[in-house]
Amino acid sequence: MNTFEMNDHQVAGLAAAICATAEAMGQEMNPGTAAMMAEDLCAYPVPVVKAALKACRFEVKGKLAMADILQRVQSSDGRPGKDEAWAIAMTTNDEFETVVLTDEIQLALAAAKPILDGGDKIGARMAFIDAYQRFVGQAREDAKPVNWHVSVGFDANRRVQAVTKAVELKRIPREHAQKYLTDLSVEPITEDGRAIAGLLTGTVTRPEPQLRQKLELVKNSMLEMRKASAERKTEMRIDAANELADRRALLIKQAQELEAKRAAP
Repeated sequence: MNTFEMNDHQVAGLAAAICATAEAMGQEMNPGTAAMMAEDLCAYPVPVVKAALKACRFEVKGKLAMADILQRVQSSDGRPGKDEAWAIAMTTNDEFETVVLTDEIQLALAAAKPILDGGDKIGARMAFIDAYQRFVGQAREDAKPVNWHVSVGFDANRRVQAVTKAVELKRIPREHAQKYLTDLSVEPITEDGRAIAGLLTGTVTRPEPQLRQKLELVKNSMLEMRKASAERKTEMRIDAANELADRRALLIKQAQELEAKRAAP
C-alpha cells in the first residue's frame, strides 16, 4: 500500500470535490463517475489532488477529464523535467562533486552511459531523455513517490553545498541532511587532537609533552609525502577513476536488469 493512500472517508470527500469541480466548470457529473475517479486518485496525497482540482478549475477549458487531473497531480510529484534531469546527470561525471539525484535519473544515466562513453554526447542525451521519461512514466503509473538520494563526491566543501541546497529545495528531509552535515563537521575535542589538526590548519596549540615527539614524526612523514606528491596524486586519480567506473558499471547492470524484467512476458 502506498503511504499516501487515502482512507474511505477521504475517498468519499474527494469524490464530492470532483463533482463540485465539474459543476464549477459548467458540467454535470454522475456521482458514480466521480467515485470511480476518486478511487483512481486515492494513491496520491489529498492536498496534491485538491490542488490539481483547483488548477483544473482555472486552466481547463471544456469538460473535466481524468487526464486533466492526473497530469497536474503527477507534475507536482517533485521529479525534475527532462532537461534539468540531464543537467543533474552530467554533474556525476566529476567524481569530486556531490550529486543529489532521483532513482529515475540514476537509471536513465546508466542506460545512456555506453553512448556517452563513446563520445556521442548528443546521442547520449537523446537516449537519456527517452529512458528517463519511460522510468518516470512507470513510476507515476505506479504512484511511486519521488526518491532523492545523495551520491557523495570526494570534495567535502561541495558535499556541504549540495546537501544544503537539496534541503532548501525540499528534496531531502532536514534530518537526513543534518546527518550528512554532522558527519562533515566533526571537530577534535582534546588539545592533542587540536594539535594534530593544527599541522594541517596552521592553528597554534600546546600539545602534551608526550605527544610532541609523535607530532614531529608526523611532520617529517608529511614532508616526505610532499616529495612524492605528484606520484601520489596520480595514484589517487587512478583510484578515483576506478571507483567511479565500478559505480557506473553497477548502475548499467541495474538498468539492464530492469529493462529485462519489463521485456519479459
